[in-house]
Amino acid sequence: MEALPHFTIKLRMVLYYITDRRSLVGPEAQQRLALLERVAAAARAGVDYIQLREKDLPPRALEQLAREVVQAVRENSSTTKVLINGRTDVALAVSADGVHLPSDEVAASEIRTLWMAASHRAPLIGVSAHSVADVRYAEAHGADFAVIAPVFEKVSGEVKTIGLDPLRAACRGEAAWDNTEGAAESHFPVLALGGVTVSNVGDCVEAGAAGVAGIRLFQQGDIGETVRRLRSL
Repeated sequence: MEALPHFTIKLRMVLYYITDRRSLVGPEAQQRLALLERVAAAARAGVDYIQLREKDLPPRALEQLAREVVQAVRENSSTTKVLINGRTDVALAVSADGVHLPSDEVAASEIRTLWMAASHRAPLIGVSAHSVADVRYAEAHGADFAVIAPVFEKVSGEVKTIGLDPLRAACRGEAAWDNTEGAAESHFPVLALGGVTVSNVGDCVEAGAAGVAGIRLFQQGDIGETVRRLRSL
């Protein structure tokens, strides 16, 4: 009997833009306008998720900006999803697609229960992670994906660069990065964040990452060209 041919399925890389209006030039009003223009361009370019992460804004100002971001995305894409960082109440108020939770936030399972009680729409829930244990916790509590960081560079004085080994372990389903036995394949999506560039994204994919996240990666330069280069990898 002739053997059946082997087909390799190439999965679409998830692209996750995290906003930071303060890194854009000009006074507040100009930064806000530039951010909305960037968000619209990201949606047109085919970025999968956009996380509104303007943590310095008070609730009312954040809600107003979130409404404008959601509108800009809806007008430019039927597939790009908007998540609000750490504020489930704001995400619900502006009809965002979901929420992104810090690693020390309430468990994704609890947020999902609250969301479903307040809305008939199922939320998209991402969780920040700084270790393999954080990723496993997010997975166990029903998050849709985790963003592990910093892979390539130090984000702050409190978080050390983790490197590719923990990313690989998190994607494989291992309990710790140095676990060499009993590693089970995991289908839980893990995105790489921290110093990710077009030049090193291939290393993230090779380690098993479902996609990449970034601020500068998507907020600087020609975002259309960035997305085209990432999709070609």
